[in-house]
Amino acid sequence: MKRSTAINRLSNKSEIWDILVVGGGATGLGCAVDAAARGYKVALVEQADFAKGTSSRSTKLVHGGVRYLKQGNISLVLEALKERGLLCENAPHLVSHQSFIVPNYNWWEGPFYGIGMKVYDVLAGKLGLEASRNLSKQETLEQIPTLEEKDLVGGVIYYDGQFDDARLATNLAQTVWDLSGVAVNYVKATGLLQEGGLTSGVMAQDMESGDELEIRAKCVINAAGVFSDGLRRMDEPDGKDIIAASRGVHLVLPKQFVPKDAAIMVPHTTDGRVLFAVPWHGYVVLGTTDESTEDICLEPRATEEEIDFILENAARYMHTNPTRDDVLSVYAGLRPLVKHGDSGNTAALSRDHTIIISETGLITIAGGKWTTYRKMAEDAIDHAETVAGFDKRDCRTHHLPIHGCTTRKFDGPALINLFGSDAEKILDLTREQPELIEPLHPRLPYCKGEAIWAAREEMARSVEDILARRTRSLLLDAQASIEAAPLVGQLLAKELGQDETWGKQSADTFIEIAKGYLVKA
Repeated sequence: MKRSTAINRLSNKSEIWDILVVGGGATGLGCAVDAAARGYKVALVEQADFAKGTSSRSTKLVHGGVRYLKQGNISLVLEALKERGLLCENAPHLVSHQSFIVPNYNWWEGPFYGIGMKVYDVLAGKLGLEASRNLSKQETLEQIPTLEEKDLVGGVIYYDGQFDDARLATNLAQTVWDLSGVAVNYVKATGLLQEGGLTSGVMAQDMESGDELEIRAKCVINAAGVFSDGLRRMDEPDGKDIIAASRGVHLVLPKQFVPKDAAIMVPHTTDGRVLFAVPWHGYVVLGTTDESTEDICLEPRATEEEIDFILENAARYMHTNPTRDDVLSVYAGLRPLVKHGDSGNTAALSRDHTIIISETGLITIAGGKWTTYRKMAEDAIDHAETVAGFDKRDCRTHHLPIHGCTTRKFDGPALINLFGSDAEKILDLTREQPELIEPLHPRLPYCKGEAIWAAREEMARSVEDILARRTRSLLLDAQASIEAAPLVGQLLAKELGQDETWGKQSADTFIEIAKGYLVKA
């Protein structure tokens, strides 16, 4: 992916795109991939970096949604389980099977949750993973030796998927390019173009150069997540907002809190939410919360109350209680939930997706989750064909390998296999320049070569892009990432042809952001 190539194409006022997507998160990238796979001429613009917002801040699960089964939303569960299976096939380098233990502290919980998980297995059908089963107390402790033993009577084991969200987003952007489309970061839609009362493109700004871009298209899809209402107001100034943002917070702990491969799923916290403790990249992701918020921004922050809530509920199920001193990073994301009625309870709002077509033909797609991004995109492009008057073309993403798709394993840095088929090319870099195999930081599982690759091939434009999303350093260990920032600034400046001052400024900007991921003792 070459950003300069994308900007040159978008600057050509005579070029008319078939479909223009606004938003570079899971939904927007999925739409661009689907449209490009059908053979349409596609462009995608993202105001910040790919997956800068919600789509890099998930619980890292590809799941059918056990909680939705409890709510009786069988259609959503069925759809998600199908999509989970397809994603396992299409991106095996990123998606893996993850076992979950539901600990039982009352005699009736074993049969109750055991039956529920069997239903989950049946709904998954041929795209299921492994069968769930009940566990004795001893078997439960063998899987999760750090569980609280008092009153523990056993557990239930079931299986879902796990992935790296920001890396999948990067791979989807690369897939758009592989399919002859264009996806570019740091291009912000600033207005809508209209001809004859119909939306015909967007005005945009290159956030790096400041240049204005006039991008014309036969159909525009608004996939801006929590920012969707902003673009809708450019089309319908008096229109009602449809997004009710919900803040989800996660804490990252050392692996010792869940030392083996199985994760913990707690079905009941003090306020009825579900809590996960999931091994991920050699650490543990603990969360999440579900708080409504009107503060729509690119860098949401966890409140002290949310941090305490997670720690207090985790302590009920772990014999070594995690404290603030144990937290390596805290991150927050905003879910773009769709309003239904006047409910102020975001936990009760729809996780399913909604498509709205305005009188001018602007298509807005909102809601949903990572697991169902492909189906959301399929629905959006089906509607785009109608709006633009295209002849119908079959969706081709059900079995479309995503960039990097491979089951091959490579020997190298700890997380090199997340690059899939690109891993060999990164290792070639380190063989050509042996110093690039050196780690970015002693506590981070990434090497210098991965940072160079991110700048050279993955459109990383800042220290933050590399440490927060091309690698997951910021989420895994905020303090270590702060300490690594000056080095990454030097590497990036050299790769992008910038001077030392630019590299230091990029590092300093990242450090200010990263301070918000540290937890106060």
